[in-house]
Amino acid sequence: MVKQIRCAGLLRKTGLGLLAAGLSGLVGLSAVSAAGTAKTVNARHAAWREAIIAAAVPGKGCFTAAYPSTQWKQVACVKAPARPLMPARGPSGFVVGNGNDYSAETGTPITTATGSFPSIKGLKSETDEGESDAYSLQLNSSYYQAPVCNGASNPSQCRAWIQYAYVNESPSDGSAFIEVWLINYGASCPAGFSPFPPDCYANSDGADVPNQTLAQLQDIQVTGTTVSGGDDTVKVTTATGAYAATLPDSMIDTAGNWNTAEYNVFGDGGGSEAVFNPGTKMKVKVQLQDGSTIAPICITDGFTLESNNLGLNQCKASGGKKPSITFSQSN
Repeated sequence: MVKQIRCAGLLRKTGLGLLAAGLSGLVGLSAVSAAGTAKTVNARHAAWREAIIAAAVPGKGCFTAAYPSTQWKQVACVKAPARPLMPARGPSGFVVGNGNDYSAETGTPITTATGSFPSIKGLKSETDEGESDAYSLQLNSSYYQAPVCNGASNPSQCRAWIQYAYVNESPSDGSAFIEVWLINYGASCPAGFSPFPPDCYANSDGADVPNQTLAQLQDIQVTGTTVSGGDDTVKVTTATGAYAATLPDSMIDTAGNWNTAEYNVFGDGGGSEAVFNPGTKMKVKVQLQDGSTIAPICITDGFTLESNNLGLNQCKASGGKKPSITFSQSN
């Protein structure tokens, strides 16, 4: 009898063990299944972002699209932020910004470029002058000579500059817009430009973008396109949303003159700094189209006055169907 009781207890324990093992296996399979589902969803979102970026907007103005549609729909524009995203005045240290950054330089004119963050680790907080989640994403050209500079006080000193931008002003909504500058133009600005002595600047209308928190930063991409005789377009994509705004290329004739692209996260304007928590590490990618498969050159040069508190690490350039540069920054 004792042996039977022991055997029965053993059977009960064995049965419970098998049940527990079975449940554990089911939990494991569920976790794997969930991970697989999330991976599939992320891949679909990535494919959609690529498709909507490639889709041309159907005219002038502001546009939006939502996953899974790849058709842009025109929407009412909003006013772009009043605080300008200013040109660099020269490096002031080893942090990113104010002339210190990596940019992709090409041998032929760029027609399209996209900036993104393939990976972000350790990011917990960001502030700009004490305000949380306040930052700008800027896809910038270098400074170049343009026909509009012929009217400057000193044409040989005048340079044009374009910024495809997204500004996130927490807790309000963000804005996708284009900002153009005439650096060292002089006291009397051309029609459509505002004075910022000795410079002049102008903004496109803005496309209203829902506020994007730090947790959403890795999903955001900024794309700039330029068309000779047509419109330059900024496209900002989030995980499942897309937003676009246009500006006539004739404002500063970017087409044919754009051969350097800078992308990064900076303060939200006026030369401010985006301050990230210690231990933050980001990978930055600038992908472009210039009619070639040649790898661009990583140059150590930046063009905006805004900055962040991260330090630059190594930069790598790649050629092929989608030429690009990739680099990391951390603190």
